[in-house]
Amino acid sequence: MRPTSPSTSCTLTEAVFGYAHGRGDRPALIDLGAGLVYGYRRLAAEVTRGASGLVRRGARRRQVAGIHVDSAVAQTLAVHTVIAAGGVAAPITSGCAEMADLLAEWEARLLITTPRLADASLRAVEDSRVRQVIAFGQARDTVDFADLLLLEPVPLPFLDPAVQPALLIEDGGVLTHQDLITRMSLLDRGTELGKSDVLLVTWPLRCSLALTTLIGLALMRGSLVVVAPGLSSEDLAATIHDFGVTVVALSDGAVQRV
Repeated sequence: MRPTSPSTSCTLTEAVFGYAHGRGDRPALIDLGAGLVYGYRRLAAEVTRGASGLVRRGARRRQVAGIHVDSAVAQTLAVHTVIAAGGVAAPITSGCAEMADLLAEWEARLLITTPRLADASLRAVEDSRVRQVIAFGQARDTVDFADLLLLEPVPLPFLDPAVQPALLIEDGGVLTHQDLITRMSLLDRGTELGKSDVLLVTWPLRCSLALTTLIGLALMRGSLVVVAPGLSSEDLAATIHDFGVTVVALSDGAVQRV
């Protein structure tokens, strides 16, 4: 039976990952560019354990965490980990100078990055209020995200989805848990994703709000998400064939069934 639409009385974490553990090791997210595959159980576990690790390391509710990463898996993990910890996820796609200004403007205390972007991230935080930088892998002067998963668990904060901010976009717009769930519900009316669907997403990471909404909806529904930004028309056709894709999110923003 297809799950009902998410309730706006639950948090975004509950809406997206509420059924994840029951889906076990079934593939959830494949990032072709990064060469990474995450199953449902692992993805949900790393989000909740990572969020617990952030809280143990001093993360506070409503604090902004900048996210400067180079893969869809890293962005998905970072965004949902910050949100589950009660923070406000702020994906950054600007250059180093603009990033420094944004972090200062937002009074961010945390930045999450990837090893390849770690040096630029560290330069950007020099004149900000950021006090810790976390990387998905080992990089100098950063905390490895994997280390968060090893910390003794602590309870995650209670969040009111109607008022708790979840996502901050670069133009200054702020969306609550309820706002994001409403966006997912509206998108669901046109896509009707299910657990048998394979969703191919070709959008670039800079489409952070659209990616968070669409990937969150697909994970909630139990679909398999394959992310491959910037595919040529030939590669697009081959990827659709190889993975048995049933729904495609195209570069022009359209989401359509194959």
